Amino acid sequence: MGEITDSDVIYEDNHLIAINKRGGDIVQVDPSGDKSLEEMLSDYLAKKYNKPNRAFVGVIHRLDRPVSGMILLAKTSKGLDRMNRLFHDRAVQKTYLAVVKERPAEIKGKLTNWLLRDRKKMVTKAYDREVKNGSYAELDYEVVGHLDGFYLLKVTPLTGRTHQIRCQLAYMGCPIVGDNKYGYPRGSIRRTICLHSRSLAFKHPVTEEDMCIEAPLPEDGFWEKFNRLLRK
Repeated sequence: MGEITDSDVIYEDNHLIAINKRGGDIVQVDPSGDKSLEEMLSDYLAKKYNKPNRAFVGVIHRLDRPVSGMILLAKTSKGLDRMNRLFHDRAVQKTYLAVVKERPAEIKGKLTNWLLRDRKKMVTKAYDREVKNGSYAELDYEVVGHLDGFYLLKVTPLTGRTHQIRCQLAYMGCPIVGDNKYGYPRGSIRRTICLHSRSLAFKHPVTEEDMCIEAPLPEDGFWEKFNRLLRK
């Protein structure tokens, strides 16, 4: 934490920049007072391009603090506005990788729930029926493989709700490793969970080029071993 380096940058052009976010970093300023990814990236771009003040950085989407992986940010207001439109129109395909201890009942499937945010406890609750003030949530998942007593899942959220993947996987009996907020027995000493934003696929909002930007797994000794499952 503290700064962005060249090794954190996955992709960059005139309008967009993709960062491989570290688990534990916050995307935007929050009450913790910790330096945000938005601030770190602004400092990085200002230094790289010799700008006298902080560079423009537009937050297009967010990742929870304990989540690692691919996050896309805008370097221009044009890039921000057009990417916001793509996200609003659900024209961006998001793929995540999650590690769970419990084996899902089905190798692949679709989860549909209604989610209700508990703002006092700062958690999201899942229901299998429509509830008042609830938001419909849908995701697809697939078991990629099994390794050392853990299961690697590929998850594609079809809606974008707060804590959606964490909540829905826990509701089906498969809490994410390290996510004690959603039922895993133990938290991580790094304050991270085994949920990684793997890739974003979209049509570039300015060049209209088909894009698929992928974030490597964290090099933390635990995640790295799952690369062998991804190479199969």
